[in-house]
Amino acid sequence: MDLIAGYGVLLHSLWVLPLLTAMIAADAPFPVLPSETLLMSASAMAFAEQNAAIVIALFVAALIGSAAGDMITFLLGRTSHRLRSRSFESRCTLSGWVDRHLHLRPGVALIGARFVPGGRLVSTAAAGRYGLPLRRFLPWTVASSAAWAGYMLVIGLVLGPLTGGSPLLSLLAGVVMAVLTAGLFAVVRSVRSCRGSAAPAPVAATLAEAA
Repeated sequence: MDLIAGYGVLLHSLWVLPLLTAMIAADAPFPVLPSETLLMSASAMAFAEQNAAIVIALFVAALIGSAAGDMITFLLGRTSHRLRSRSFESRCTLSGWVDRHLHLRPGVALIGARFVPGGRLVSTAAAGRYGLPLRRFLPWTVASSAAWAGYMLVIGLVLGPLTGGSPLLSLLAGVVMAVLTAGLFAVVRSVRSCRGSAAPAPVAATLAEAA
């Protein structure tokens, strides 16, 4: 119970904002941190308490953290190919989908992949690896971050009345939603067949022409 009480104190503290920003940023190259759970819990409590100022602050923190983390992964992608495993190279995978869209429709690749587990790392690392110009990457990654932050807050809005501002219920709701979301995408990806098409022009070459 002391842990739950401490979690409640954290959710009511302004320290949750810089903590969220740092966790969301670090979650880009290292997608193992419970940043989404914390954000959904904090937003559920803020909506339950009808604290509009905190809701806006959470959105800003999520946006900044997401965009900053994307930039880190983008820059790492330019210097290392290890961020993307060879096991992802098939065109039937998320990485293959990103590769097919990145050079022609970076917005589709960056925003669409952002809502798929692991998609943030794959898409931003691919953008850096294939030399997507920063002037094209930055606006789309900000748009992607804003869309994701808004999506997280909508979940918090739905969970708010269910949790009633309880730290324990907010935490449990955040965990359940994170698990359900990841599970849903896993099922969809497992049953989806790969609809082959003619191989597009090499991504790196196309990006070089677009630059």
